[in-house]
Amino acid sequence: MQKSGDPTPSCQRVLADGAKRRLQKSLSCVSPSDARPSGAEASRPRADQVRPSSALHVVRNDTPSPPMSNLKFGNKKLPNAIIVGVKKGGTRAVLEFIRIHPDVRAAGTETHFFDRNYDRGLEWYRGLMPRTLESQITMEKTPSYFVTKETPHRISAMSQNTKLIVVVRDPVTRAISDYTQTLSKAPDLPSFQELAFRNQCLGIVDTSWNAIRIGLYALHLENWLRYFPLAQIHFVSGERLITDPAGELARVQDFLGLKRIVTDKHFYFNRTKGFPCLKKPESSGSPRCLGKSKGRTHVQIDRDAIEQLRDFYRPYNVKFYEMVGHDFKWD
Repeated sequence: MQKSGDPTPSCQRVLADGAKRRLQKSLSCVSPSDARPSGAEASRPRADQVRPSSALHVVRNDTPSPPMSNLKFGNKKLPNAIIVGVKKGGTRAVLEFIRIHPDVRAAGTETHFFDRNYDRGLEWYRGLMPRTLESQITMEKTPSYFVTKETPHRISAMSQNTKLIVVVRDPVTRAISDYTQTLSKAPDLPSFQELAFRNQCLGIVDTSWNAIRIGLYALHLENWLRYFPLAQIHFVSGERLITDPAGELARVQDFLGLKRIVTDKHFYFNRTKGFPCLKKPESSGSPRCLGKSKGRTHVQIDRDAIEQLRDFYRPYNVKFYEMVGHDFKWD
């Protein structure tokens, strides 16, 4: 017979602890002397009161983590609408004003894909776009597109359904604004008259100068109408954008098929800049105005030079009015 209290195989349990194996007395094999714990031991919990430790109870979590792509909302899409021009017409203002609409997302910088980076391919271009939901419109703006010969064909090749926005302005005022911006970066620039005229005495304008060439809107539009119907191009008045921003943005929203959410309650006129600004959003501590380069005071140009340029542009303006069916009253 076995003696009471002698540990035998029938009174032992083998427990797994990782790669270790250890022996532990079963509770049924505790001797009478073992059953009376000392004072020090009395405070210790009994073995049957102890919850299994992690060493004895290993729980495996085989649930895979969600892919990172699922943690981001929306997808990057090629633009549904592009602000294609014109430089110093008010393109930045239109983009900043329309992007407060909840159904519009826009690339923050000018991509210059269709005029400078076309060889990088459409997937590179798509990568520059913000993530949008299915119900949202993706936009970008690059003002030099309007005067780049290859751009209409390239955008049409991407999608013939792309909506185009052109912000136009009195071509004489636009040219002076263009020159003023360039002069701020290059103080040694020749005078406006030297650049604008081949012979000012004879009134011969130098159309090779980019600041003059951009304002020949009718000629540039002819190129676009070879690839897009007029109904797919919306023209924003740069002058009315200053005096009635809500009215111009209402027409832009209509053109894009958006509900009119951006209204006059979003704007106030900044007398210092001479330009409308967005009112302070609830989450911001200050109003949103365009940068220092917007609303800059123009260089003073000789009145005779201005009249000569108005005479030069007049027939082009009239043709442009006829093409778009609207008189912008630049004369």
